[in-house]
Amino acid sequence: MPTNFTVVPVDDADGTSQSQNAAAGGSKPTSLGKIFGEQQDQDDLQDSQSGDSDIQRESSPFISPDDHREHYYEAKNMALFEEEMESNPMVSSLLNKLANYTNLTQGVREHEEAEEDGVRRVAVVVPQMGTFIGVYLPCMQNILGVILFLRLTWIVGTAGILGTFAIVSMCCVCTLLTAISMSAIATNGVVPAGGSYYMISRSLGPEFGGAVGLCFYLGTTFAGSMYILGTIEILLTYIVPTATVFKEGENASMMNNMRVYGSCCLLLMALVVFVGVKYVNKLALVFLACVVLSIMATYAGVIKTLIEPPDFNVCLLGNRSLKNEMFETCAKTLLVKNQTVITELWGLFCDSNYPNATCDQYFSKNNLTEIPAIPGLLSGVIRDNLWGDYGPAGTHLEKKSQSSVPVQETPEDIYRPYVFNDITTYFTLLVGIYFPSVTGIMAGSNRSGDLRDAQRSIPIGTIMAILTTSFIYISCVVLFGACIEGVVLRDKFGYSVKKNPVIGILAWPSPWVIVIGSFFSCCGAGLQSLTGAPRLLQAIARDGIIPFLQVFGHGKANGEPTWALLLTVGICEIGILIASLDAVAPILSMFFLMCYLFVNLACAVQTLLRTPNWRPRFKFYHWTLSFLGMSLCLSLMFVSSWYYALVAMVIAGCIYKYIEYRGAVKEWGDGIRGLSLNAARYALIRLEEAPPHTKNWRPQLLVLCKLDSDLTVRHPRLLSFTTQLKAGKGLTIVCSVLEGTFMARGKDVKTGEQNLKAAMAAEKMKGFSHVVVSSNLRDGFSLLIQSAGLGGMKHNAVLMAWPTGWTEARDSSARRNFIETVRETTAAHQALLVAKNIDHFPGNQERLKGGTIDVWWIVHDGGLLMLLPFLLSQHKVWRKCKMRIFTVAHMDDNSIQMKKDLQMFLYQLRLDAEVEVVEMHESDISAFTYEKTLVMEQRSQMLKQIKLSRTEREREAQLIHDRNTATHSAMNDKAAGAGPDRVHMTWTKDKLVNERNRHREGMGVKDMFNMKPEWENLNQSNVRRMHTAVKLNEVVVMKSRESQLVLLNMPGPPKNKKGDENYMEFLEVLMDGLDRVLLVRGGGREVITIYS
Repeated sequence: MPTNFTVVPVDDADGTSQSQNAAAGGSKPTSLGKIFGEQQDQDDLQDSQSGDSDIQRESSPFISPDDHREHYYEAKNMALFEEEMESNPMVSSLLNKLANYTNLTQGVREHEEAEEDGVRRVAVVVPQMGTFIGVYLPCMQNILGVILFLRLTWIVGTAGILGTFAIVSMCCVCTLLTAISMSAIATNGVVPAGGSYYMISRSLGPEFGGAVGLCFYLGTTFAGSMYILGTIEILLTYIVPTATVFKEGENASMMNNMRVYGSCCLLLMALVVFVGVKYVNKLALVFLACVVLSIMATYAGVIKTLIEPPDFNVCLLGNRSLKNEMFETCAKTLLVKNQTVITELWGLFCDSNYPNATCDQYFSKNNLTEIPAIPGLLSGVIRDNLWGDYGPAGTHLEKKSQSSVPVQETPEDIYRPYVFNDITTYFTLLVGIYFPSVTGIMAGSNRSGDLRDAQRSIPIGTIMAILTTSFIYISCVVLFGACIEGVVLRDKFGYSVKKNPVIGILAWPSPWVIVIGSFFSCCGAGLQSLTGAPRLLQAIARDGIIPFLQVFGHGKANGEPTWALLLTVGICEIGILIASLDAVAPILSMFFLMCYLFVNLACAVQTLLRTPNWRPRFKFYHWTLSFLGMSLCLSLMFVSSWYYALVAMVIAGCIYKYIEYRGAVKEWGDGIRGLSLNAARYALIRLEEAPPHTKNWRPQLLVLCKLDSDLTVRHPRLLSFTTQLKAGKGLTIVCSVLEGTFMARGKDVKTGEQNLKAAMAAEKMKGFSHVVVSSNLRDGFSLLIQSAGLGGMKHNAVLMAWPTGWTEARDSSARRNFIETVRETTAAHQALLVAKNIDHFPGNQERLKGGTIDVWWIVHDGGLLMLLPFLLSQHKVWRKCKMRIFTVAHMDDNSIQMKKDLQMFLYQLRLDAEVEVVEMHESDISAFTYEKTLVMEQRSQMLKQIKLSRTEREREAQLIHDRNTATHSAMNDKAAGAGPDRVHMTWTKDKLVNERNRHREGMGVKDMFNMKPEWENLNQSNVRRMHTAVKLNEVVVMKSRESQLVLLNMPGPPKNKKGDENYMEFLEVLMDGLDRVLLVRGGGREVITIYS
C-alpha cells in the first residue's frame, strides 16, 4: 500500500536554525516532502504515491531520492568531490535523513484521524508497538476464530483424534514453514504496507505479485464471507433460533435464512467500514478478549470435568442419537402414581398417544438409553475417539459400541428426531474446512510500519503466535477427544445437547460464554476482512500493474478505498449466497495456500540465487525449508479439493499472463529476473561447449539497419522480413552504427535504440537492439559482425538491404562498405542475405494470395537457399506461395537426370517444390555484353579519376599549365620574335583553381571521351563475367518475372580489390528487371540434412 511519511525534526551539528524553527512551530511536524525537497501539497500526498513516483521510489536504493541541488560540504575539505555533490549526497546528509525517517502505515487509523472533528490534519504518531502488541496479538486474533468454536469438535469426532492430529499438524507445519520464509523476506529491508502482496511482488516480480496478490485478496474476501456465515449460524442456531424467515424444509429453509440474514449483515458491516473504521480498530482488542476468554473457559471446563462432569446427557434410541430439544425425558413411558404415562418421545414415533398405538419399527424394537455427553477426562472415552467415523450425507449418528436391533430404514426417518450427517464426510474435505483456522499469519507483516523494530518483531511475534495457536489446537483436539462422547462430537450443531454448541457444554461456567464470545469474534473477524481486503486491492491498483483495476485505486478524499470496498462487498455476497460455511472454507483455503506457496517460493529463489541484496536479519531459514513448505502447500491444495486447486491455478495463471502481455512495465529487481539470468548463463555455457548440429541449425540473424537523420529506421520492411523469416524463433539482433564519438553522441545512441525497439515492437519482432558509435560506418559494422552476441548465442547470418543509391553517390563509401561487409561475413563463416528493393517486400499485415518463391540454385553453399523458402512459408504472409527450384544445366550435363536427382533430393529433404532444369547453351558474346562492359570500365576509370588525390590533381594541373605556358610562349616568340629573356610565372593556388575551371569547361568532355577504350582492349575477364551476368539475368527474368520473391546465389567479390567497382556492376546486371530479390551467400557449412 502507499505509505505516509512523518519526520520528527532533530538538532544537528550544522547549526541551531533547524531547532529554532522547530521550537517556534511548537510540536508541528515537518513533512518528509519538505525535508527531501518535494514541493507538493499535502492534500495530493495519496495521489503522488502512484505512477512514476512509485517507479522512482522502487528504484531508489535508499528511502527517497534527493531532489534538491544543495551542496552538502563546507569550506574546501571536499572540493575534490564538489562536481559530484549534485548527484551523490554526502554520507553525513544521507545518515541525517535516515535518522529522521519514520515509516507509518497508510492504515485506517491515519485515515480516520485525518478527518477527526472535520479538520484535515496530518497525524504524527511515532511507532511504539513492540512484538507482543504489534505482531503476537494481531496474529493470535486472526488465527483463532470461527473454525475453532463451530467446527473443531465435529472434525475431531469425524476424523478421530489421530486423523485430526494429522490434519492440524500438516496445516500448522505448513504455516510455520511459511512464517520462516516470510520472516526472512520481511527482515530483508523495509516492508511497507501491503504485506504478502508487497513481499511476493518485489521478490518474484509484478506478474507473480499481481496474480498472488489478487488471490490473497479473493481469499481475504471469502474469509469475510465465512466469518459472516459463522456469525449468522451462531445467531440463528444458538441465540435467536425463532428469528427465521423461512420455516418450510429443514435444509432449504436454513440456507435461505443464511442468505437473507447474511446479506443484511454484510450490508451493515460494509456501512460500518465505510463510515466508522476507527471504531473497528478500537474494538479489535475487545474482539480478541472474547476469543481469549472463550478459550480460557474451555480449558476451565476441561479441568472441571476432573472434579464434576457437566450435567448434559444424550438420549440414544438403540445406538442412534436423538434431538432432545423437543422432549425432556429420555423414556418411552413413565410410571406416575402407579400409572403408565407416555412421554413426548412416544408422540414423535407413534401415530397416537395411546399405549396400543402403531409405532416406528425401530422405536418398538430398541430401548432408550441416556448417557453423559461429557464423561470427563478420566472416563477413558479417548479410546473410542481415536479413530474416525466417516459417512455419507443423511446417515444416522450412531454410537458403534451401543447394542441395537437393526431394522430396514424407511423414508419416514427424516421426519423423526434423529441426528443426521448433513454432508458426506471424508478426510480431504476436513482438511479444506480446517485450514482457514490457521490462516492469519500475515497480520504482523501487514503492520510492519507500526512496529518499533519490525525486523526483530515480525519473526519472533509471528512464530510465537503460530506455536501458541498450534499448541491450543493440538491440545483442544486431545482434550475434546478425551472428554466428550463421540456421538456428541459428530453432532455439528449440538442438536443432541439441546441445541448448544458442543464446545459450549464443555466450557465453564456456561455455554453462553462460548456463544457470546464466538459471536463477537466472528463479527470482529468479518469486519477486519472487510477492512483489509479493499486496502489490499487498492495497493495492487495503485501499483499500476493491472490496467483494468486502476479505478479501484481511487477513493474518498482521505484515501479510503470506496470503489474497492464496493467490489469486495459484491464478491463477499457471492460467498454468502453459497450459504454454507463448509462449502466456503475450502475456497478460501485454496487462495491462502497459493499465497503461502509463493511466499515460500520467493524465499527459496532469493536464497538459491544469492543475490547481493539478499541479507535478511532473520538467519534461521534455509532453502530446503522453503521448498518443503512450498511442496506442503501444493499438496494441501490438491488434498483439500483438486478441482478448486485447478480453478485457483487457472485464475492465477490468467492474471499472470494478462499482466505479462497487457500490464504496466515494472522493474522491482525481482528474483525471477535473477533466476532468468542464472538460467541464461547456464544455457550459454552449455551452448558454447559444442557447435550446433546441422539438424538444430536455424538462421540467427544480425540485422544491419540504417537510421536516417532523425534517428528513425530507414527501412522498416527489413524488420518485417526478419519477423517473417524467424517467426519469433532463434536469435535476432537489430543493430545500427552512428558516426562520431560516444561522448558526443551518447544521447543519440539512446534515442536510436528507443526507435529501434519501437520499430521492433510495431513489427511484433522479438529480439535485441544495439546502436554503436564508430569513427566510420565500415569499422562499426565490422565490429558488430565480429563481436555481436554472447557465447553460444551468436549470430550465424547477416541480413542487410541492397545499397540502392551507390551509383549516384558522390563518394564510393557505400560501395566499399558493402563489399567489405561481404568479405568479412565470408571470412567469419557467416551467411549473408541481401534484400533488393526491401521497401517493396510485403508487411506483416499483408497476405499474399498466391504466386511462387523461386530459388535459383547455381552453386551449392550449404543448402541455405532451400531452407529459407521453407522458413518463409511457415509465416502467414507467405503461406500460400509455392516453392520452385531452378538449376542450370550446361551442354555436357544430362538435364533429365539432373531433374530426377534433384526431385529425389528434395523428397529426402521433406520439401515440397517444383523442379525445373534450365539449359544455358554456349553462345557468342553479344554486342550488348561488350557495351555493358565498356560502360562499366568507363565508369571505373571516371571513379579512379575522381579519386585522384589532391597532390596528384595539383601535379596534373601544374603539368597542364606548364604545357600551355610553353605553347603560349612559342606562339608569342613567333609573332614578336625571340626576346633575350624568358619570364617564368610562379604557380599559386588561385591560379590552379582558375586554370582547372578553364580546362574543365573547354576540355573536360573531350578528355572523358578520349578515355573510351576499344572493344578489343577490354579486360576479357570482365567480359566473361558480364556475359554470365547478362545471360543468367535473361533466363531469370524470363522464368521468374512474375514471382513474389527470387532467391539467387550471391557470387563472391574478387580477391583482387582492384575489381571492386566492377563487382557491384555485375550484381546490378544480375538483378536487373526483378522486383523482390534476395541474394544469398552461404556461411561455408551444411545447414540442411536428409537425416532425421
